[in-house]
Amino acid sequence: MRIIVSSLIAIYRKELQSYFASPFAYVIAGVFWLLSGIMFLWILQASVVEAATSDQFGLSTPIDVPFNVILGFSGAVFFISLFLLPMLSMGLYAEERKRGTLELLATSPLTNWVVALGKLLGVLTFFITMVIPLVVYETLALMPAEPPMQLSVLLLGHLGLILMAAAVLSIGMFISSLTDSSILAAILTFVIVAFLLILNGIAGIFSGPVGDTLGHLSLLFHYGNLTRGILDSSSIILFLSYAVLGLFLTAQAIEAFRFQRS
Repeated sequence: MRIIVSSLIAIYRKELQSYFASPFAYVIAGVFWLLSGIMFLWILQASVVEAATSDQFGLSTPIDVPFNVILGFSGAVFFISLFLLPMLSMGLYAEERKRGTLELLATSPLTNWVVALGKLLGVLTFFITMVIPLVVYETLALMPAEPPMQLSVLLLGHLGLILMAAAVLSIGMFISSLTDSSILAAILTFVIVAFLLILNGIAGIFSGPVGDTLGHLSLLFHYGNLTRGILDSSSIILFLSYAVLGLFLTAQAIEAFRFQRS
């Protein structure tokens, strides 16, 4: 057990260091921060103007500016992340194939699960470091507002973002394990994630158990629950299930690669 844990930590550290040493990863982070910052300022300004207009016309129901900003910004960051996460995951195994080091990795004494989990935790940690500045400036901007910001909504929204990222990155890692083309891995990952995104709309076409099942598998539906401050265990379980499924499929893909080489 100690050997497994130490091996997992070693892979995690190696993967995390590779992201912090990669200029491309910093480009992705820079684009993420730039687009997120622009969207935050736009949503904040729109919400403030809406609240001011409401006061001017004496509407009876006050507008909860912090809640509206967090809800709108969470949606914007969600879609920005869906474009950038496949780029973070595309090289997790594809680069190993391209460099010819995947065979060494597949035939090492480490289990495929340990390797895959270490890689996933490494890239997920890098994404979390991208999210932290967002939490900081949201808190600084919305804390003085009236009515006061609901900290639970802010934290649950970002928890949903991280869980969604874990699911997407895990799926992307599986796709990356199937090809030596990073670009192809990113495109295929985006297509699969886009399909999981529109399942909520497809579910509306069907009625009964089929529609309920498709709707339950939608990333957007469960992410929306968390961003509204609804702590729904089924949403957390779904995101974790996608992450575990990606890990399982990746381990099986590497095992198949090992079998082909033996």
